[in-house]
Amino acid sequence: MAQEPILQSFIGGRWVGQHGAQALRSALNGQTVARTHEEALDFAEAVAHAREQGLKELMSMDFQQRAQRLKALALYLTERKEQLYEISRHSGATRADSWIDIEGGAGTLFAYAGVGGRELPSGNVVHEGPAMPLGKTGKFAGSHILVPRGGIAVHINAFNFPIWGMLEKFAPSFLAGMPCIVKPATATSYITEAAVRVMHESGLLPAGSLQLIIGGTGDLLDRLQGQDVVTFTGSADTAAKLRVNANLIRNSVPFNAEADSLNCAILAPDVTPDDEEFDLFVKEVAREMTVKAGQKCTAIRRAIVPAKHVDAVAERLRERLAKVVVGDPSVEGVKMGALASHAQQADVAERVEALLKSSDLLFGAKDGFAPRGDGVAEGAFFAPTLLRSRDPHAEGGAHDIEAFGPVTTLMTYDDIDEAVALAARGKGSLVASLITRDPQVAAKVVPVMGALHGRLHILDRESAAESTGHGSPLPVLKHGGPGRAGGGEELGGLRAVKHYLQRTAVQGSPSMLMAVTGEYVRGAKVYETEVHPFRRYFDDLKIGESLLTHRRTVTEADLVNFGCLSGDHFYMHFDELAAKDSQFGKRIAHGYFVLSAAAGLFVSPGVGPVLANYGLDTLRFINPVGIGDTIQARLTCKRKIDQGKKSPKGEPQGVVAWDVEVTNQLGELVASYDILTLVLKRA
Repeated sequence: MAQEPILQSFIGGRWVGQHGAQALRSALNGQTVARTHEEALDFAEAVAHAREQGLKELMSMDFQQRAQRLKALALYLTERKEQLYEISRHSGATRADSWIDIEGGAGTLFAYAGVGGRELPSGNVVHEGPAMPLGKTGKFAGSHILVPRGGIAVHINAFNFPIWGMLEKFAPSFLAGMPCIVKPATATSYITEAAVRVMHESGLLPAGSLQLIIGGTGDLLDRLQGQDVVTFTGSADTAAKLRVNANLIRNSVPFNAEADSLNCAILAPDVTPDDEEFDLFVKEVAREMTVKAGQKCTAIRRAIVPAKHVDAVAERLRERLAKVVVGDPSVEGVKMGALASHAQQADVAERVEALLKSSDLLFGAKDGFAPRGDGVAEGAFFAPTLLRSRDPHAEGGAHDIEAFGPVTTLMTYDDIDEAVALAARGKGSLVASLITRDPQVAAKVVPVMGALHGRLHILDRESAAESTGHGSPLPVLKHGGPGRAGGGEELGGLRAVKHYLQRTAVQGSPSMLMAVTGEYVRGAKVYETEVHPFRRYFDDLKIGESLLTHRRTVTEADLVNFGCLSGDHFYMHFDELAAKDSQFGKRIAHGYFVLSAAAGLFVSPGVGPVLANYGLDTLRFINPVGIGDTIQARLTCKRKIDQGKKSPKGEPQGVVAWDVEVTNQLGELVASYDILTLVLKRA
């Protein structure tokens, strides 16, 4: 008989664990998949390794380089996904369930690689500008910067998504330059361990940037400091215990919790059983009951429906659930697997019994539940279970008890205000869905529900084909919710990275702010040379390098010619009488003519390192330009970003943002914007 594999922790740069301890059983057949290790871990060593080695390695890279490393890790994991799928099946997950976890996790790495590449600088300081003048002469200004915290991140994760749950936290903290110590839930830690092994074998992880704990956290939280961060995903009860750790409180260690919540879906009163939206609602509820066997922190636990349609909803849900084939996912036709562990199976059964004290059973094990596959009698299977609350306004029941499995409770209402009130009884959730045909219903309901729900999913026939569904957190949107949902916030694109950075206000002269932020700040000293800035390669350009152009007087012929060329014959440019009665009191030039004329003033027309202008940011027209006004432009190198990219010809290039100020003959600012260009590097 083959020896059961012993899981190992990865701390201090080595794998720890030789002697087996707790047996982790397959959710499919009850056989032991692996054992945790017996050896106690030295958390002082883990913390020291992260602080001394991990921080040093990560801070030797900048945001752009860490983003490129995330992309490489994502590619490496994707190429080896099949070995992770094979291991993941023991958690009871179907291929579709594991796709969310494995490829969804890699997809999150890809997403944050993109966020870093597009939105972060080539250094380790993010300027949250613009700088604001704090004095009368412009010699004293203030702004905000974001910098790496110089601490470590401890991520304590749930059992239901052992890979995605790790990577959705690892990606933004790695990008922010924060080493991670990851503690997966023990029940499915064999999947997390496999993923960490793959990541370690890639050679792409800087030393100390990712450590793994199999088993308990011991005194780890007692060793953290104010620069560190703790994140937790799991039950609200466990979150409540962890957040009051005396050391975390004493050192004001940020604690971010994403807790399981009693999410809901509301079928709006405008939807009838004959509408497409009615079937969309039924399909969404059934899907959230059966994907991952309902083991999702975002699953629909309360389905809130008009009293007049409850029988129709119940009947269609029963019909759909009766078609769900449960069993070993390797058996053809199986659509729902087991719960992740036998302990979870017992917990869900106990909570369903508690729910039945205030609810009636509409569908469950009595309705032909017979899991398919060899050895399934010893598996952790649980029947899709549909309940109906006897009194939706009563205390307790589905407003307070969560069965973390394929369990949903129907609740009825008479008007939409009552539905919203019932949704609020969940005391805060990660997500709620509103299924409606009427935009006015959405306009009324969503702003009210927003106070108690982290995400609101509006579903109708128009969005259905592309909707990612009620239960799918996305990297670009925040994940988390108030109250019972933990009060935390994850994901959300760049927002998540900022959670792991320190925001600091900075005051000083514009020149000092420019030196600190690595960005040109208006009012700072500029560098003017005989070489046009557009003639310099990316490597040679200096922040603050500037060109003050010659001047141009705007004529009536300019307005006429631009109007004919663009087709813009707006009255303010051509109707003398109407323009005289306007707030400007005269005909004015097209704003886009001013931009074009400014470009004519500062562009160097010959072939050179500047390859292309691909956009404008922060464009504002400040003062009108009239016939006879004279304009002048100042072009200044504001920001350089080295994304490590090459042109189609294989030539290395970087991104340069140029600050442009267009002024009139009185020195007044008439237009302000940033130009984004691709600029060649030296070969």
